[in-house]
Formats: sequence, structure tokens, C-alpha cells
Amino acid sequence: MNKKLLTNALVLFAALPVLSQKTFSITVVNDYRKPKINVPIVLELKEYGMDVKSAAVKDSGNEIPYQIDDLNQDGTADELCFITNVDGKSSKKFDITLYDTGKPKKYEPQVYVEMLLSNKKVKESNKQDLYISELTVNNGTNPYWTLHHHGAAFENYMVAYRIYFDHRQTVDIYGKYKKQLELRETQFYPDKNQKAAQYGDDVLWVGSTLGLGTLRGWNGQQPTMLDNVDRRSQKIISYGPIRTIVEVKDKGWTPNTGKEGTQPIDMTTLYTLYAGNRACHVNVKFNKPAGDYLFATGFINVKNSTEYSDKKGLRGCWGTDWPVSAKDSVGHKRETVGLGICIPQKYIVSEETANKDNYAYVIKTETDELNYQITFCSDNETFGYHSDKEWYNFLKEWKEDMSHPIRIVR
Repeated sequence: MNKKLLTNALVLFAALPVLSQKTFSITVVNDYRKPKINVPIVLELKEYGMDVKSAAVKDSGNEIPYQIDDLNQDGTADELCFITNVDGKSSKKFDITLYDTGKPKKYEPQVYVEMLLSNKKVKESNKQDLYISELTVNNGTNPYWTLHHHGAAFENYMVAYRIYFDHRQTVDIYGKYKKQLELRETQFYPDKNQKAAQYGDDVLWVGSTLGLGTLRGWNGQQPTMLDNVDRRSQKIISYGPIRTIVEVKDKGWTPNTGKEGTQPIDMTTLYTLYAGNRACHVNVKFNKPAGDYLFATGFINVKNSTEYSDKKGLRGCWGTDWPVSAKDSVGHKRETVGLGICIPQKYIVSEETANKDNYAYVIKTETDELNYQITFCSDNETFGYHSDKEWYNFLKEWKEDMSHPIRIVR
């Protein structure tokens, strides 16, 4: 090769992008005697010392779906996650390659999330078209009626949730008949034809109650709303394909504690729903240690419900009521649901006796975070639970499973 051709080749080679990658293996260990089904595996990417843009995850040489999420939205990916099954008392090895270029491969979605503005020009409740990914409002502004289905809504094949965007910030639920994604089509409000085809629907009237696992303040006697907030926002952090993450921020919240001199605090809550799991993870982060505050959570006292509690943070109910207010009941039927919450004991101040509105807990944290999980089922499900006994057995198994987390060995 002459000097000119060699020079041109070297220039061309120098211009090619250098692909930086890191390949390693992890072993997921299940020490529990029962199999782990659809268990999320989450890796903190900061441990790997590179700006991850894409990846490949292989199980026994076969590529499996994964996703990469930038939780704090600073432009750098924070977590990689995937979902797997692991037999009882066994382990499974995964080969992972991280890249600092490219984009994650598109996989068949197993979850879905949406936020929409209400379009007054569109009369149908399931054909709204003003999709957004976030909204922030100042104190005194209530976007409850501005947003379609009143806030972000998200689902997997089994369950769907929504979060009211107002001073209540209530977590509400949508029950299904069949395992499928359907919110894109029903937008939380199925029409007559969709109902006839056994699409799901709103199955719980929540009003001003705790709904399912809503976090509120506590004034020493009852839960208090999130009224005194400088700015509140909702944002979709992740659209999938295997988990959705919705962020709710309350900046400058002064909880109504009934005490003079209460100082404001900033609160960021992430609601995470994984494919194949009923439970929604609620992860709360404050801008400072929150030991001076009391909070409340729990769930609505569904009419005529029975109750289960292990007095150690696991609580559930099973009951039947109209899913909407009396004036809106046309076209609806009474719905039977099972609700559940599991709170680590370290946060619990008291388990309150049920009143006409709620099965409540008073909780607090000495650090800057709170973490718990919520779950539910609808009696409409062809795949779920249909009595309080079945539901409470599931809740016990759910907590037992959580008490035996998988281990990741690198």
C-alpha cells in the first residue's frame, strides 16, 4: 500500500467511533424454598463506571427484554432492570453487556402508562388525544379536571392504577377480566362495546379516603390532605417495556400536623409497576430527614368489608360497593375487590382501628425515605381470587415472598 492510501486508511480508521463496552455475569440466587415468579432484577449502573446507553441481557445464551431508566432525569442512566423466574433453592446466571452508544432494543411492551390533557372537542371518554409526559402547577391551581382520568394511569396485564392530580393524590384502581393491556383503548373509561367484550373498568369509589396506599399527613387524629404545597407535579419517568415509573413531586409541602411552626418539606414519590406483578412499589424520598413528621397511609374501608391484619404491617380487606358516586351509577354494577398493603414494621407508629372511611396506619421515618407496597384484585378476574379467604392467603404468601428476597452475586 502506498503512503497516500495508508494515510487515508489511518484517517478513516481514526474517524470510526470507538465502541466502549463492559461484559460481565451475575448470578441470581433464590434461597427461598418456593420459586420466584416474575421477580424484578435491578442493577445500579453507577457501579459500572460508564454512561450506559444500551445493553444486552442473556439467559442461557438467549437474549431477554430489559430496560434502562434515568430516574432523576439528569441525562445519565441510573438502573438496568429485567424480569425472570428462579426455581426454589436454586440460582440462575445472566450474561450482561453494557454499551455507551446506541439505544435500547425495542421489545414487545408488557406495561403501559399515559397522561393526557382533556380535549373538550373530543366527546368520547376513550378517544382523548392530547398526550403529555409531565405537568407542574403552582399552589392554588387544581388540574384535576384538566387531566383526563384525573392524573397518570398505568398498567400491566393484570392490574391498572391511576393517581389523582390534586390535593388528595389518591391512588385509585381499575380491575380487569382478562390478562391484557387495554388502557390505550379504554383510557380508564370503557364504552358500552368494550364492556360487552369484557374490558376492565374503574372498580373502586375512593372519594376523600386513602384509596389504596395513598400517603398523607397526620394531625394526631386523622389523615390530612396535601393542601399546603408550593408546587406539585406528575411526570412519567419510564414507559416500559417491563416496568412503568410515575413520579409525583410535592415541593414546599407544609403538612398539617396541628402544631405551630411546622416547617415545609419536599417529597418525591415514585410509583413503580413491574410486568407480571400485582403490587405497585411506593418509594418516597424527602429532601431532608423526616423524623419530625407523622404520615398516614392505608386504604379505604370498602362497604361491608372483612379485614385481615397480621399486626406487623400486612393488612387487607375484601368488600363490595358501587365504584362511582350514586349520581354516576348508571351503566355500572357493584364491584367486589380485595385490597392490600405491606409496610415495613420499622415505619409503623400505630395501626389505627377501622373507621367508616379507612383502614389506616400512622407511620414515620427517621431517615429521608419511606418504602412500602400496595396490591389489589378484582372479583371480575378470570385469573385471580374470588373470596376473602383466597385473597388473605395470597396476601400472606405475598409478604412471605418479600421476606425472602433474591440475592445478586457478581
